[in-house]
Amino acid sequence: MKKVIVLLALMLSTAVVAEDKVQVISTELAPHLYMIKGAGGNMAAVVGPEGALVVDSQYEHMAPQIKAELESKQAGVQIKTLINTHFHGDHVNGNAALASGAQIIAHTNVLTRLKADSKFPVAGLPTETFVGEKALHLNGVNLKLVTMPVSHTDGDLVVWFKDANVLHTGDLFFADRFPFIDLKSGGSVTGYINNVKLLLSQIDDKTKLIPGHGDLMDKAGLQRFLTMMEQTLAEVNALKAQGKTEDQIVAQGLSAQWKSWSWNFITEERWIRTLFKA
Repeated sequence: MKKVIVLLALMLSTAVVAEDKVQVISTELAPHLYMIKGAGGNMAAVVGPEGALVVDSQYEHMAPQIKAELESKQAGVQIKTLINTHFHGDHVNGNAALASGAQIIAHTNVLTRLKADSKFPVAGLPTETFVGEKALHLNGVNLKLVTMPVSHTDGDLVVWFKDANVLHTGDLFFADRFPFIDLKSGGSVTGYINNVKLLLSQIDDKTKLIPGHGDLMDKAGLQRFLTMMEQTLAEVNALKAQGKTEDQIVAQGLSAQWKSWSWNFITEERWIRTLFKA
């Protein structure tokens, strides 16, 4: 038992060191508008003399670095509004640490799910929820929040910065990697694919896309993502039609062209098992 405890302590200390090495990096997309990468989901931020608005909050331990990055754009800036694209921890666990006392906006189902989690800080709960569309304005930047039909979860929204031709997709887009579709929280493979098609129809070749995970993307990247999902779903459905079981399809695997899309969280196996349940 003592050896197990020591091993766990070493693993935890290694994880903390790894987290400490994560750097927050911002990219200016338009005047006052930034994409912020760190640990967890990608963020967007509107920063200026009127204060700051941020989309998603990453993890609690990242809050000091994120605040420092915001203040590097505008000294002493305070976060006035936080928008959550959905309820997953890598997008909301920093809510209280980053924006306690600020306006926190999310899909109605996000509040329902976070309130059901007794460990989630009350100070980080959404203060305003909605279903539909909502307009905001800060530092000369116009935003439109749009809730989406069930897809990644049952509480997704996207954030449009129309004047800048920028869209934050939340986790409706994992850049060049298999996506996580949370089937246990209202997610739907069909709904996810349909929402990506809808977003594709609303953007142009110059639109800058902030994915939930990965690098800044464009329309071609989102189209590539859709193609992967449609073709891998077709592969799995064809094997199902032949009578193959889920485990047999996992053992056979997808076509070689999709191998590079596998990553540490959503491996090829996990993506196949998601598609099998579609």
